[in-house]
Amino acid sequence: MSALGSGPMDTSFRSRASFGRRIEYWIIGQMLKHRLDVYVPLVDDFGIDAIIRKSDGTFIEVQIKARSENVRYGSAARFSAISHPEKRDNYFFIFYSEILKSTWILSSEEFIDEARQNKSGKNQGKRSIVFGLTRNQGSTGGHREVKNTKFDKYLDDNFSRFREAGAVVMPETPSQNDEI
Repeated sequence: MSALGSGPMDTSFRSRASFGRRIEYWIIGQMLKHRLDVYVPLVDDFGIDAIIRKSDGTFIEVQIKARSENVRYGSAARFSAISHPEKRDNYFFIFYSEILKSTWILSSEEFIDEARQNKSGKNQGKRSIVFGLTRNQGSTGGHREVKNTKFDKYLDDNFSRFREAGAVVMPETPSQNDEI
C-alpha cells in the first residue's frame, strides 16, 4: 500500500530523487565542514542548489549533480541532458560519482568547453559530460570503471576551487573540532 492507502507505491523515482537530494545535502555538509559560508535556497528554479558567499560580497551559485552506485555499468560518471544554454558568471557545477568516490568542480565556462551539446533528438541543446571510462581487467575477464585522467584538473574533494574564486572561509571555532 502507498502512504495514502491507494495501492502499491512506485519507489523508483522517489528513490532516485531522494538520492539526489541526500547527496546535495551531504556535499553541502562537506562544504560547511571545509568552513565555506554556504546557503541553501528553498527552491531550485534556476539550477541553484547552494550559494557560497565570496569575500567581496558577491556569491557563487552551485549546481550539484550526482550518480549513485546503482547506475548501470558504464554510467558511473555520466551526466546527461543538462540544460545550460550559455555561460553564467560565478556559477559552478559539482559532479559527484558514488562508484568512483570522486568530485569534479567546473565553472560554467569550463562545463560548456568540456561538455558535448546534443545537436538533435529530445535532448537537443542540452549538454552531457562523462568523467569516467570503462576498462577491461585483462586475464580476469572483468570490467571496471575508472576516472578519465583528462578531467583530473577538475578533481576537488576539498572545495579549493571555491576558495580560489574568493569564497569566504569561516574562522574555525572550538565547537567545530568537537565530535557530534
